[in-house]
Parts: sequence; C-alpha cells; structure tokens
Amino acid sequence: MEQMIESSGQVEKVRVFELAAELFGVLATPMRLRILSALCDKEKSVSQLLQEIDTTQPNLSQHLNLLYRAGVLAKRKEGTQVIYRVQSEKAVTLCRTVCTQIAIEMDEPSSVPASERLSPRVAS
Repeated sequence: MEQMIESSGQVEKVRVFELAAELFGVLATPMRLRILSALCDKEKSVSQLLQEIDTTQPNLSQHLNLLYRAGVLAKRKEGTQVIYRVQSEKAVTLCRTVCTQIAIEMDEPSSVPASERLSPRVAS
C-alpha cells in the first residue's frame, strides 16, 4: 500500500495512514453507511431520515453529528428543522464502490474470483 503514496515524504506517509484510518473509522458502522445512502441523491431533514432509517432520533442524531464533525456531511437550519446533505462526494463514491462490489459478491459469488473479492466472508 505504501507504493500508492510514494510521492509523499516518510513523515507524510504516517499522517496519510492516520487520516485514512480516521475516515474508515467514521464510515465503519452500518448505520452511517445507511445515512450516506439516504443522503447521496438529495438533502433531507432529520425527520425525513427517520422515515427511511429504522432507528431512534437520539441515535440518528449522534451518527449525523459524527459524520458532520468529520466533514462527510454538511447541515443547515430551516426554521426548527436541521437539513443534512453530503459534503464529501469522494466519501460517498468510496462507500458506493465498496457496497456495490460486496452486493455483486453476495448476488453472484461465483462470478468474482476469490483473489478479487473485497469480502472474503461471502461464500461462493
């Protein structure tokens, strides 16, 4: 993997890996991936998100706040409503790519050689 960031200095490589791990940590829960999926096409209020995602309001707000603080989401107020939207299109693209690949592996496990699978837990 270090070959991918060879243009950076040695000290920079450490920071790159730290920041990448931080982003993966933010995206590492199914709930946050569901939130990103719900917001990838258009902005939505917390109440609209609650209609799509089966969770409690406090739990949803906690995850939204973490995604906002990480810079993945942006928000604005409209009266008493808080409206969220995707701030980082790159993060959404990353999640979409990974989730799409895993869905392919689940739907058609024999079509993906073991050496090319993202999820080794998907049985063929």
